Amino acid sequence: MASSKGIRSVGYFDCDGGGQVVVDGNYAYIGHLTGPGGTTIVDVSDPKNPQKVWACEVPKGVHSHKVRVANGLMLVNYEAYKAGEGENPQGGLGIYDVSNPRNPKLITFWKCGGKGIHRFTFDGRYAYISPCVDGYRNNIVMILDLKNPAHPEEVCRWWMPGQWTAGGETRDWLDAGPLEPRCHHPIRRGDRLYVSYWHGGGFILDISEMSKPKMISKIDYTTTFPWPNHSLVPIPFEIHGHKWMLVADEDLLPKANGNLGMPAFLWMYNITDEKNPIPVGSFQVEGVDGSDQGLQSGCHQTVEEITGTEVPSAWFAQGLRIVDISNPHSLKEVAHFTPDPATGKRVCSNDVFQDKRGLIYLIDRWQGLHIVERKI
Repeated sequence: MASSKGIRSVGYFDCDGGGQVVVDGNYAYIGHLTGPGGTTIVDVSDPKNPQKVWACEVPKGVHSHKVRVANGLMLVNYEAYKAGEGENPQGGLGIYDVSNPRNPKLITFWKCGGKGIHRFTFDGRYAYISPCVDGYRNNIVMILDLKNPAHPEEVCRWWMPGQWTAGGETRDWLDAGPLEPRCHHPIRRGDRLYVSYWHGGGFILDISEMSKPKMISKIDYTTTFPWPNHSLVPIPFEIHGHKWMLVADEDLLPKANGNLGMPAFLWMYNITDEKNPIPVGSFQVEGVDGSDQGLQSGCHQTVEEITGTEVPSAWFAQGLRIVDISNPHSLKEVAHFTPDPATGKRVCSNDVFQDKRGLIYLIDRWQGLHIVERKI
């Protein structure tokens, strides 16, 4: 059942479920969770009446559920996804010219090994990606230079100790398939890279010398809490004279069966001393109280570009939650929007983006893109 407080609905675009939505100019770019749909581009110049202008499909056995756009380029991931017998999907990064978003043109496809690429970010020149690479166990960190987008060049790679199998590194974790540590999501701010590692904690890397990343610090509570770490999102302004970082855990694939009475939530870290990040606060949606509510009932992620102390967050079955971080020691919800679910499904808000107009875009894992705005 839909519910809303402090949020006004503006528009809706009916589409297959998505893993990500980003907005550049007057266009929204949607990466779909399952094939054959790959990427859809939507004209949102009139947010009350969004219109599809372009779409593409992906080969069988892969999905292209992440997308980034900057400087007239669109990057989409290819990742093996529920590949069937006989399929040999190729993972990598599709690079498109979207100087005309109504007529994208493929520039090149950058290939990688294993299952391909999961999440990534892009600033118009450099792509901060999480590829599988031959000789390494699971996804690692890599930076690509797209100065010439037809010929991406690797700037550097970084990995969690134990991943470099070809180099003879030994690891201190057991073989656990999808529960093993792997790079999930690198986010750059200035000369720092904030990297989440699935079931491996998170890392702050110094990339002031981009070809030689250096670890500054690590957070790791994976022996205490069962949930994988989704993202480390630095806050681009000080609050009360201190520097901060939001850390979202993802309510998916815990280390043990069941939701263990603690669905994933959002952490606040003080990173004034970035060598010693300190958790000082957390947030969970009221009513998600520790009773068993099934997977994808708790946190997924916040917006990655934080512009103020009200932070839109995608909270799976709880929809969109606006979290006030003005008191970092006591995070509070100030507004929410939970849409009606797709037929036969629960609500599963998977990604959220806020554009320069203040409009908030909420994509459901199963169906539909909602465009909403804050109502005070």
